[in-house]
Amino acid sequence: MTRSTHTLVSQLVEAFRAEGRIVIVGASLAGLRAAEALREKGFRGELTIIGDEPHEPYDRPPLSKQVLKGWVPADHTKLPRLRPVDATWRLGVAAVGLDRANNQVLLANGEKVDYDRLLITTGTRARPWFNPEEAGLQGLFTVRTSDDAAKLAAALKDRPRRVLIVGSGFIGSEIASVCRDLDLEVTVAERGKAPLVGALGGVIGDIAAQMQLEAGVDLRTGVAVKALDGDRSGHVRQAHLSDGTVLDVDVVVASLGSIRNVEWLEDAQLATGFWGVACDAGCRAFDINGVVTDNIFVAGDVARAPHVLYEYEFMSQEHWDNAVSGAEVAANNMITLGLDRRPHLPLPSFWSGQFGVNIKGAGVCSFGDEIVFTQGSVEDRRFAAAYGYKGRIVGAVTFNHGKWLPYYASLIEKSAPFPPPPPGYDRPADAEPMPARFPDPREQTGIPDVVLTGHDPTSRAAEFRPRA
Repeated sequence: MTRSTHTLVSQLVEAFRAEGRIVIVGASLAGLRAAEALREKGFRGELTIIGDEPHEPYDRPPLSKQVLKGWVPADHTKLPRLRPVDATWRLGVAAVGLDRANNQVLLANGEKVDYDRLLITTGTRARPWFNPEEAGLQGLFTVRTSDDAAKLAAALKDRPRRVLIVGSGFIGSEIASVCRDLDLEVTVAERGKAPLVGALGGVIGDIAAQMQLEAGVDLRTGVAVKALDGDRSGHVRQAHLSDGTVLDVDVVVASLGSIRNVEWLEDAQLATGFWGVACDAGCRAFDINGVVTDNIFVAGDVARAPHVLYEYEFMSQEHWDNAVSGAEVAANNMITLGLDRRPHLPLPSFWSGQFGVNIKGAGVCSFGDEIVFTQGSVEDRRFAAAYGYKGRIVGAVTFNHGKWLPYYASLIEKSAPFPPPPPGYDRPADAEPMPARFPDPREQTGIPDVVLTGHDPTSRAAEFRPRA
C-alpha cells in the first residue's frame, strides 16, 4: 500500500468514526452509557435517543428496594451523566417499526427518524396480569418503571391489611422483604417449589424459603393464583389460589417475569423472538436467516448473544453490569472497523438484598447441574457456594460473603475444575457436591419454535411461529 493510499484509508476510517447519524432506540441505562461512550470515542455526528417513557434514563435496582421503603422518591433515581452527550432526545414517544430498506425508525406519532447506524437498547417490561379484566383492578401492581414503583410505594404507605406477591424471583422476594421491613402482612404465592429456584436452584431455594418463613412471610409454594375479585369500586379484595384457598388482600404485586421489547421489530426481518434480539459477540444484530448486519447493534437486557464460557449458547443477561459493558462495546464497534472492534464477553454478575442478607453471584448458576458449599455456614446465612457443569465451575453465589466473589469469578473465567480448589480456610463441615435441583428445562413452555419456510432451497427463510 502506498503512502497516499494509506492516508486515504485513514481518512475514510476517521470519517466513518466521526460522522453520520446514529440513532439509539431505548432511553435506558444501556442507551445512555452507549451515547456517552460514542462521544468519548470521538463520534461527532448526529445522535438521537428515542424512549417511550417521558423520563430521562434512571436507575432501576433502587425501585424494588429504597423507593418502596420510602427512603428515596421514585423520581430521584435519575442516572448520573458521565459526560455531555449532545443528543436529540425524543422522550415519551415509542418506536413502532423499523424500515431497514430506507434506514428509518418509525415512531408512534407518525414521524420517521433516519439513521446510518442503529443501536437497540429497548430492554424489557413487566409481564402483565394474565386476565385482562382483572388487570384493570385498583391495587394490582407490577414493578418495572419509576412510575410503577411510585404507585406501589404510595399503596404500601397506606398500610394495607395484606399484600399478595405472585412470584418469588429476585424482584418478588425483594418486595416481600420490604413489606416485612414495613411490618406489613405479606403472602407470597409461587408456582415452583421454592423462591429463587429458577436462578439459583432448589438447594439455595430451600434456604431462601427458610429466610422468608423466619421473617414472617406467609409463603405458599406449588400454588398459582387463579383469579382476583374486586369490590364495587373496582379495588382488588380477594385472590383465589389453585389449592382452593381464598385470601383477603388489599394489594397484589404481579412479579411474573419480564417480556423483551421486540414487537416493534416484527416486520424488520431481524432475529427477534421471546428471548430478545440475537446478535454476535460484537453486538451486531443477526437478521432472521442468521446473517450478521453491518449497521444495527444491540445492547442491554434485550440483547441475546453467544458466550464462549457457556458453550457459545445464546444468552440474555438482565444485569446492570451487562447493560453498561455491552453499551460500551456496541459504541466502540459502531464507529470502528476490523481489528479495532471488540467482543462483549462479560462474566455475568448480580446482587440482591433481602431479609437482611446480601446475595451476590457471578457466572450463570443455572447453567450448572451440581452445587457445593465451599465456605462459611448455611445456618448463619454466611456462605459461598459454587456451581459445576461437566467437571468445571460455571457459577457461584454468596450470602453475606461477597468479599470472596472475585476469587470465584476468577475461577469461572479460567474454567477451573469443579469442585473448585479449597479457599484455604472457613470450609464448611460438608463440602460434597450435590444436585443443584434446577427446574427441568424439558418442560413445555409457550416459547415459539423456529421453522424453515420456502418451497425450494433458494427461497428458504426462517420465521418464528407460536407453538400449537
